[in-house]
Amino acid sequence: MIKKSIRLSGHATSLALELEFWDALLEIATCDGMSLNDLVTYQDCHRKDVNLASHLRVYVLKYYKDKSQLNDLI
Repeated sequence: MIKKSIRLSGHATSLALELEFWDALLEIATCDGMSLNDLVTYQDCHRKDVNLASHLRVYVLKYYKDKSQLNDLI
């Protein structure tokens, strides 16, 4: 687990995720023209009743699943 400091709504917080998820989130943010912090903040605002780390893991899995399905159509 890698713990990083993130600013959410102006408040500093720490978030622990596996290195592979941090790498994936950075890749997604870069592809979308966002900073890692902006992506995490956006996802924090759109999550339901689940902790942020769990939400981000599911988000990454869904992102790559959707991307894979799109590539299969091409």
